[in-house]
Amino acid sequence: MRELLRPSRLAPGARVAVVAPSGPVPEERVQAGLDVLRGWDLDPVVAPHVLDRHGEFDYLAGTDADRAADLQAAWCDPSVDAVLCARGGYGAQRMVDLLDWDAMRAAGPKVFVGFSDITVLHQAFANRLGLVTLHGPAAAGIDFIKHARAQEHLKDTLFAPERVRTLVSAGTALVAGRARGVTLGGCLSMLASDLATPHAHEGARGGLLLIEDVGERAYRIDRMLTQLLRSGWLDGVTGIALGSWVRCGPYEEVRAVLVDRLGGLGVPVVEEFGFGHCEGASTIPFGVRAELDADAGTLTLDEPALL
Repeated sequence: MRELLRPSRLAPGARVAVVAPSGPVPEERVQAGLDVLRGWDLDPVVAPHVLDRHGEFDYLAGTDADRAADLQAAWCDPSVDAVLCARGGYGAQRMVDLLDWDAMRAAGPKVFVGFSDITVLHQAFANRLGLVTLHGPAAAGIDFIKHARAQEHLKDTLFAPERVRTLVSAGTALVAGRARGVTLGGCLSMLASDLATPHAHEGARGGLLLIEDVGERAYRIDRMLTQLLRSGWLDGVTGIALGSWVRCGPYEEVRAVLVDRLGGLGVPVVEEFGFGHCEGASTIPFGVRAELDADAGTLTLDEPALL
């Protein structure tokens, strides 16, 4: 893992584009999210196909080609300073290979925000563009619309990232110790399903891995972690920070799986860092160097997420 290029922070008046690379979004939630962004003195614009629904598969926000075109057009628009995903869901894997990465690289760095299914794009942006991205709330997500903490943490990351260089765990160390590395990760199920695809990380060597998931039973979490272990993807990881495991069954069962599968790696592991699918989720940059202190329950970035 190498440290990636940090985009510039936003300033009042910045134009931000809202896109839907994955699942469909209700119009009222899009409008509510836009109201929050306007309240930050941003100038949000909505991509043409954000409110579309696929004619056959209602879990997709329009066709693969249209979703890819929206993201690429927003990224390549020189007037746009940041691209925010409206939601996760499913669909990024279907459109990621349709993007013109040469054109997007030529457009230069800018801020990219999303989580859940957007994990696929976080990996692609790291490997194809060499760019730091933000694992943060969806612009039309319930958490972003309803919870001030999620809003404020993302706002600070975008406008004053030096204020949010340290994340504090609400849990305990599953494996004690301190570790340094470059942050990567996202939704566990997406990391597993993206394994060995053209745009994914080849492995977590030298990285601090941040993972979470939603709606996955303990045995499925076991299966996905075992897949990453058996493939060698976790070889050389330096430390692991765990986020939320909402609707994954009793946490005691999930915790036991996490200890069983990750405890043998011999690296610090800390739970409950409050990112992912939980209420008031924190925003975390991927591609920056950081230190994980399992005993103190902190993850501290060497530098702010954005310039």
